[in-house]
Amino acid sequence: MAAERTVQEPLTLSGTRVRLEPLGLGHVDGLVAAAAEDPSLYDWSYIPLGRAAMSAWVEAALDQRSRGIAIPFATVRLSDAAVVGSTRFFDFDRWPWPEGHPRRGGPVDGVEIGHTWLAGSAVRTPVNTEAKLLMLTQAFEVWRAVRVCLHTDARNDRSAAAIERLGAKFEGVLRAHRFAVDHTPRDSKRFSIIADEWPAVKARVDARLA
Repeated sequence: MAAERTVQEPLTLSGTRVRLEPLGLGHVDGLVAAAAEDPSLYDWSYIPLGRAAMSAWVEAALDQRSRGIAIPFATVRLSDAAVVGSTRFFDFDRWPWPEGHPRRGGPVDGVEIGHTWLAGSAVRTPVNTEAKLLMLTQAFEVWRAVRVCLHTDARNDRSAAAIERLGAKFEGVLRAHRFAVDHTPRDSKRFSIIADEWPAVKARVDARLA
């Protein structure tokens, strides 16, 4: 189900360490600088290097937003107002609840969080943890989602460990799931959090941030 038929844009999510603001072409220079800090971090994800490639990447994300299939953000570190990466909601799903069901007509039943990357200076800091908390809070407490899904390249141990630290449950490996950055069919590790688990996950993430 397209995002434009389920959720409202533009969407800004703000915490104490990070702000997720609607991605735009005005973020390109900041994203170029962020990606250039340590390109070795992106062995398993396509992160464009240079202004031309980054502009094309942002324009593609904005096209997805205009078609209602994604909500992309620029990740802004509040301590210095630096653009330190990007993330997005995508793969929105709304289920065919029957007439009279309390969930019928709700904004979102399922959604994926992904296309997430950070500058080297923001890796292993609270930036990603708080960004995920903001997005999960939006999904579960505002949209009342039943499920949030996350995937990562099966070879990306660092990303998988970060997802597990959030409290997401490993569901298995999807074989030849997506096109990989090295131009091969990518196996993906699949994780999810469901609504019943959200209170415990939120408490865990809050404790980590504290």
